[in-house]
Amino acid sequence: MSIKTIDEGQELFPFPSFSTLRAEPAVTQSEAGRKRQIQQIYPKSTNKCFISFSFHQIIRIFAKNMKQERATGNIIKIAFPLILGGAILYWMYRDFDFQQIRHVLLYEMDWTWMLLSFPFGILAQLFRGWRWRQTLEPIGEHPRLATSVHAIFLSYAASLVIPRIGEFTRCGVLKQFDGISFSKALGTVVTERAIDTLLMLCVTGITLLFQMSVFGTFFDRTGTSIDSILQRFSLTGYFVTAVCGVAVLLLAIFLLRRLSIYNKVKATVGGIWQGVLSLKDVRNIPLFVFFTLGIWGSYFLHYYLTFFCFDFTCHLGLSCALVTFVVGSIAVIVPTPNGAGPWHFAVKTMLILYGVADEQALYFVLIVHTVQTMLVILLGVYAWVALSFTVIKEERGERREEREMLHEKDICESTKRG
Repeated sequence: MSIKTIDEGQELFPFPSFSTLRAEPAVTQSEAGRKRQIQQIYPKSTNKCFISFSFHQIIRIFAKNMKQERATGNIIKIAFPLILGGAILYWMYRDFDFQQIRHVLLYEMDWTWMLLSFPFGILAQLFRGWRWRQTLEPIGEHPRLATSVHAIFLSYAASLVIPRIGEFTRCGVLKQFDGISFSKALGTVVTERAIDTLLMLCVTGITLLFQMSVFGTFFDRTGTSIDSILQRFSLTGYFVTAVCGVAVLLLAIFLLRRLSIYNKVKATVGGIWQGVLSLKDVRNIPLFVFFTLGIWGSYFLHYYLTFFCFDFTCHLGLSCALVTFVVGSIAVIVPTPNGAGPWHFAVKTMLILYGVADEQALYFVLIVHTVQTMLVILLGVYAWVALSFTVIKEERGERREEREMLHEKDICESTKRG
């Protein structure tokens, strides 16, 4: 029983007989020959066949376009941080005399303090590698200590090219060289981020509490007086302001619940909390706390010692260094290579509030950030070379074991013959 079409009343799938199939001409590679064969066998359904063929072509073209869109999206993700950081730096240094940088580097800067800061920059990454290895132990993963440290070195260097890619890079290094589960290694990153986030929040709160006078100076210099504003408020004014504030807060919560960003923020907070809870499985908690404090203490000293490189910052003291360090750490959240741009702007602004001239503040942030970035690059290159030699040593060791096994096999065979 044949199936009829509604429009033409003809067979929709007029299957040929076996004799027709045997008489079917050989299929050629050209589309013209293929079309003639189909017309001979399926004379009344040619258009339907080619409509189906065109549909598959459209699907392939659509898939190709999707791949191109993904590639375009990846290019944008890489290019946008570079453009953003470059735009901020251009805006800050558009009228800057770069000829003076050479004079400052050669004659005004004390390189002794800069060199003394380098060990702390290296030590911070060493502590991070040691701590990461400790967080992997409770989940049954035991990478080599050297591989963990080299992975950290390489991850910071990789993040200079693509921000935040370093987190995936170091997990990939452990998987490739020590066979560590990529997903498990990536999961421990949540724990590290949770601890670092909580620690920085505490340090930020304490710093702001003890350095409120700096922000008072900022309001005075901008002609804004908080006291004069508060004196104009009556009891009714305070009440209305409070009601408006609560209304704005409720509106913000209402809108966030209907936006996709709410789910992302909720997932991030949930991940941080899970990371904190996973600390109960870490062995030797005091050592973990020591590594954590060592990381951020080393970061701070790596930055603070650079104050003594310049005459215009050496007298500012520990409080100024702590404030600018905290503000700079917050600024690097903006996804640019090593915080380039946002870090410069944030630290330069705070230095100005402490009385540093605008041009001198620009010298400081440009030189310090550039030199410290060069250190990160050197550590990344060192890690890459060290890992390459690790591969060579492992290959030599495998070949040596194979030769020893073959030698033992020859000895056993000769013994049997004897």
